[in-house]
This record gives sequence, C-alpha cells and structure tokens, in this order.
Amino acid sequence: MERLTGRMGLSLGVYVTALMLLAPGASIAGEAASGAPPRALAADAAALAVAAAQDEPAEPEAPAEEPAEGGGAAEWFRQIAISGLVDSYYQFAFSEEPPALRSFDVNHNSFTLSQAKLALEKPVSDTSRAGFRVDFHIGDTADVVNSFEPGSEDLKFVEQAYVSYLVPAGKGLKFDFGKFVTPHGGEVIEAASNYNYSRGILFGFAIPFYHMGARFAYPVSDQVTLTGYVVNGWNNVLDNNGGKTLGVTLGYSPGGSYSFVGSYMVGPEGDDNSDDFRHLFDGLFSYTVSDATTVYANFDYGHDDVDAGADWYGVATALRHQLNDTWAVAPRYEIFKDDDGWATGQAQTVQSITVTAEHKISDFITRIEWRSDFSDEPFFADGDALKKNQSALIIAFIYTFASN
Repeated sequence: MERLTGRMGLSLGVYVTALMLLAPGASIAGEAASGAPPRALAADAAALAVAAAQDEPAEPEAPAEEPAEGGGAAEWFRQIAISGLVDSYYQFAFSEEPPALRSFDVNHNSFTLSQAKLALEKPVSDTSRAGFRVDFHIGDTADVVNSFEPGSEDLKFVEQAYVSYLVPAGKGLKFDFGKFVTPHGGEVIEAASNYNYSRGILFGFAIPFYHMGARFAYPVSDQVTLTGYVVNGWNNVLDNNGGKTLGVTLGYSPGGSYSFVGSYMVGPEGDDNSDDFRHLFDGLFSYTVSDATTVYANFDYGHDDVDAGADWYGVATALRHQLNDTWAVAPRYEIFKDDDGWATGQAQTVQSITVTAEHKISDFITRIEWRSDFSDEPFFADGDALKKNQSALIIAFIYTFASN
C-alpha cells in the first residue's frame, strides 16, 4: 500500500450512482442541521464573508473621541468568536474486530472520546482587515488526522492555525497563511457538521485531511468564488520533498436550490520525490429538495505517477430528511474502486451503506447509526480469516457550543 503522505486514503473517482430518496448538516459544529453538506456551506460562507466585507457602504466618520483606557483591547476581544464540541461514541462491530475502512470510529466494544475541540477566530472585515483562526483538538480524531505528518507529533493538537488578511482589491481578496483543512470532499472532520456519524470511504481514502501553505479566495460575482492554493502537499506541515502542490476551487451557488464546488490539486507527494505527481479532482453537488430534505453527491478521482502509476475513484451520495423539530434521518451510499490497491492496500471495489438517525435538543446531539461495508474480495477481519463484508452499530453523543 502506497499512501505516501496522503490522508487515510485517496480519491474515489468517476462512478455513476442513483440517489435513494427517503420519504416520511476550519467547519462549524451543528451546520448539518441547515441541510447543505458542510463543504458547500463553507464555500458559500467564504463568498459571503469576502463579499460582505467589501460591499457594505462606508459609514460616515464620527468625531474622534479619546478611547477609554483598555478600550482597544476590550473591543478586540469582543471580535473573537469561540466555538467547539465534545464528541464521544460506543461502537459494536458484529465481527468483534475493529472495523476497517473507517476514519475515526475505529474502536470495537469500547467507550471512546473521538474529539474534544476549541476554536478561536477573529473574522476579517473591511474595517478590520487582519484576522486569524486556531482550532485545538484532542482525542482519537486528532491522532488519526496527524498520523501521516512528517513533522512534530505535537502538531496533532492543532487542527488548524492560520492568519488572514482581506486585501482591498476589487471585491476583496482574502488571503490565509498557515495550516488549514482541505477543501476536498463532502464531509468534514467534525462529526456534528456531517449528515452521518461515521465518515465515508471517500473521506478517509480519497482525499487529504489538511494542508500547510497559502490560500487566496476571491468572489468573482455573487454566484462564483475562486480559491487558489500553494501548499506543501497532503497532510504535511513539514514538507517531505522539494516540490509544492498547487490547487484551485470553483464554488458556484446561484442562490436557488442547488450549488456546486469543484476542486483540483496537483503536485509531488512522495518522500524525497519531487518528480512523480499526484492529481486529485473532487466535485460536490448539493440540492435542496424541500425545507426538510437535502441531498448531495460527491465524486473523487485520483492518480499518482509513482512506480507504474495508480488510479482510484468513487462516488458518495447522501440524503438528510428532517422528520420534525428534533428527529432527522440520513442514509448514505458509496462505491470506491481501488484497482491498484494504492488506497486500501488491496486491489478491490468496496461499497458502503449507512443509515443514521439523529435526535437533537438545543446543542446536544444523539446519533444512532447502522453501517455495512462490502468488498468483492476477502478483506474484512473475522477472527483468523477474512470475509467480504462487515457491519457495525454506533451510538454517539455530541455537544456543540458557539459564542456568537
């Protein structure tokens, strides 16, 4: 298996899938309840933040006043947004083995702290152009996210850390520099922001977790946002070779019932190897069926030039239906083709079916989830043998908080 510095896997690619409709979501905890997948929400938020900061008319200047002693610091602290979550779960795998093809929910028959997180952010605006964001976290999730980092192990406690500046050019160019989560995928690291509790195969085996470098976002129009990246590569604050990875994201949100986010990234990712390039294309389409029902489809295709070359590709689709004020249900289907065994360690095609029931009161979320995974090859542990399928039941408890 050749994951190099990749995430827990690689991108899934071109596969056509039909969506199941059910009758009767750095990421901010609790966004999933709004319906759109978190990546789509992040693209919309970036466009709105930059555009709003630049488009609001300037207020007439007030007469200068002597600030009260310490008033400047107090005003600065009032601009800081604080958010976070505590996420824990219990999982029973029916093979009585730790389940494969999982990102963070990796334990069987054990009460587990998956993630405890605290985020501090000062947003940029046309009146305060400098800002920052820092996300601290601990738990199994922090360990997994940092597991491919060639730098210090202490970096696992910092999910994101970057400074920002809103350049007064055109509609406003937002510049970020530091460590930030990847733009790829239909899901994010924080469970509360996703439709389902477990992350899908594409999230864990098709895309990176994070990048270190520069990010430039510009709202071309009210509907289109372009974002460019110059980063070390996949999952490396400390670069593992002499090359750099380039990327671009196009976000299109016409303001109606659908949106699209497409991203492409290319660069050398091998240890001490700047010659073999890795390519990743990620597409996310989301559609609001009604006030209660939303759906998304995520597609990934990846290729790495290393050795004789390797390809991986797949698609995931999920639906979320709000049954009433407190209950929601979310089915998800995925298929992933790893013909060269680069992502999963074995040449195979895997599929996954997940059904999640969610109960939410205020900021407290309970999720009960059934997930079954299937392969066309013996892959899943079953005692001393291997079998072609696995199933597990999870109950998770999540508390989220935010100052604003």
